[in-house]
Amino acid sequence: MTEASGHDAAAVFDPLRPKLTRIAYRMLGSVADAEDVVQDAFIRWLETDRDAVREPEAFLRRVVTRLCLDHLKSARHRRETYIGPWLPEPVVEAAGDEIDDITLPLMMALERLSPLERAAFLLHDVFGVGFEEIAETIDREPRACRQLASRARSHVRAARPRFQMPRERGLEIAAAFFSASRSGDMQQLRSLLAADITAYADGGGKARAATQPTVGLDNVMQVHAALASIFAQHMSRLVRYGFINGLPGFVTVEQDDTLQTTALQVENDKIVAIYVTRNPDKLRCGSSTALSLFRHEASVLPRDRRRHSFLPQMAERSRDQVFIRHGIFDQTIGPRKIHQTIDGVVGYFGVVKRSVTFDEAGYQFSFIGWK
Repeated sequence: MTEASGHDAAAVFDPLRPKLTRIAYRMLGSVADAEDVVQDAFIRWLETDRDAVREPEAFLRRVVTRLCLDHLKSARHRRETYIGPWLPEPVVEAAGDEIDDITLPLMMALERLSPLERAAFLLHDVFGVGFEEIAETIDREPRACRQLASRARSHVRAARPRFQMPRERGLEIAAAFFSASRSGDMQQLRSLLAADITAYADGGGKARAATQPTVGLDNVMQVHAALASIFAQHMSRLVRYGFINGLPGFVTVEQDDTLQTTALQVENDKIVAIYVTRNPDKLRCGSSTALSLFRHEASVLPRDRRRHSFLPQMAERSRDQVFIRHGIFDQTIGPRKIHQTIDGVVGYFGVVKRSVTFDEAGYQFSFIGWK
């Protein structure tokens, strides 16, 4: 393949990459897996006789969907052996992100569908793909695809948002929840919660978290009463408020420098579900969450620290779409160090550590490319 041919392939593929990544992420619930699938699709695109492809977007959508279906065969076994509640990898939405109604609760409901039901539902109901194309994609008759989408719709109906809450109101409730839960104001906290609230915590067996959902107002209050004593000694450090997988919430750094996201499902001004992600594998620097934090942190770094840090370069280049997978650090280093610098490794709060070499042979760092 010539360099010019590669550029031509990228010129067609790159504008479609965000949409293809959204499809893959909705199918898989993992940003890292979605980016891997899309990159595999790009490699296949490079190897394709592109002159024979009349509709590149439809072709690539089929490739991505089929790769996701293959991936789900192995992912289902991993989910069955997962320790504690499984939550989709958190995505902290940035201003200007394309918004749909696939919120975190709906993504959890999609997990209960068969892979084919999930594909038919997402492609038709979310991305507006016709059943004729879906039939070709998943190798089924159009009538069967309609039935798959209909069954999926009935299974996930309760999880779909019934009304759109103003974003500003959602962030107000998130701020009130953070203040009450961290200050130990149990009366204020109780006033924010619904009677039938459920709290989920995803630690994946790698970070401390409840292994079963906490159901009911009294039980959730009991958990937060216990947490209040911890927060009194080790106050959470707020990174930012924002929308996480379509829900209002916040990102914090907790005891032992554990990065955490908290998303709140709100109905009628009451919090009906709390989703906490603590699994470090879902919060490492390759994730969309961490890239969002790079952008946020770069804006508040003191000027005299910026010249030493790789972070401002990451912030600038993230606007051109940086694609990173599997992190840029050895897992033994731990989650508190989430970005590499030119002259060493800088901790999340700017403490310079001694230099660490990441050579190509170590497969520590996988750079995919610029958009």
